[in-house]
Amino acid sequence: QPEVKDFLKKSCTLGNYIKLKEDTFSPSISSEQTEKAILAIVMALGAILVYISIRFKFNFAVGAVLALVHDVTISLGMFVLFKQEFTLPVVAAFLTIVGYSLNDTIVVFDRIRENLKIVKTVPLDQVINTSVVQTLTRTLLTSLTTLFVVVVIFFFGGLALKGFSFPLLVGIIVGTYSSIFIASPVYYFVEEHFYKEK
Repeated sequence: QPEVKDFLKKSCTLGNYIKLKEDTFSPSISSEQTEKAILAIVMALGAILVYISIRFKFNFAVGAVLALVHDVTISLGMFVLFKQEFTLPVVAAFLTIVGYSLNDTIVVFDRIRENLKIVKTVPLDQVINTSVVQTLTRTLLTSLTTLFVVVVIFFFGGLALKGFSFPLLVGIIVGTYSSIFIASPVYYFVEEHFYKEK
């Protein structure tokens, strides 16, 4: 490291610099951190699958988990595309995305379940559509409120919070979309193709 510092002092003519942060990771530590992050996300998805299967039904759980996989994949893709640094706060951000998206999905699923008890003669696709429309305002308002906060953190929170807020920024947008347009249609598909006759 002293060689790097000397090289920077001699080569860079941009004036004095301030060292904001210094991290050192060997390749083994970096790969271990990545493995633990992936394991944490997979365990969270597994726990969610079990929780929703108990609280609702397994077909609801399939829709929720596929929506969450979609959210994490898109957020991770954007994170890699923009070459962001992978740190422990970023892992926390991805786990936050999972929790936030799940909350939106459960609100929609809970309304579907309530409406199914009230109107038993209406076709399932109409019940789902009505339930999504009934929860749409709440979903959008909650997401926009949270999004405003994350945007402020992203632009004014400094370098330390940028890595944390960027995945959240993408995750909130994608999570709002998936709770409406992915989780419910997957639930409908599973219900119609695997549970209809049961």
